Amino acid sequence: MNFLKVFSVAVLFLGVSNINAQKKDTKTAAPKETPKQKPVDNPTKCANIKEGTFLRTNYPKNLWYMTVKDNVQTEFYNDGKDHIKSSMVFVDDCNYKLIVLEKTEKDNPIAIGDVFSNKIVATQDNYIKIQSELKGENYDIILMKAKEVKK
Repeated sequence: MNFLKVFSVAVLFLGVSNINAQKKDTKTAAPKETPKQKPVDNPTKCANIKEGTFLRTNYPKNLWYMTVKDNVQTEFYNDGKDHIKSSMVFVDDCNYKLIVLEKTEKDNPIAIGDVFSNKIVATQDNYIKIQSELKGENYDIILMKAKEVKK
């Protein structure tokens, strides 16, 4: 019986000393520095969307990428085998409409003649955040402009 009491007291002391040790570690540990995030561009650099190659931040290039040239936006997917080509009509610097001109995949629910209303809401370096609306459905899209290869 004495052994059980001594053992219980020893476990209690070990537990208390372990808790105190953890408290000391958290007090003496150096505070973690959070990396400073660059602020969004002010004013928004809406002209970044007018030409170039763009990737979605959460898609590999073989699943989806987009090119923009001469007010024509072409989205490529399925390893570049399929595409949707749209005309870009700018309402102002940061708002534009996409009118679907052609598509190659018949099962895609987007139809020729569909009109997307797009608004560039933020830019940061090579990133562009777009709010897109089609048939009452809203989508937030973040694109990364691919670096241009200098010839």
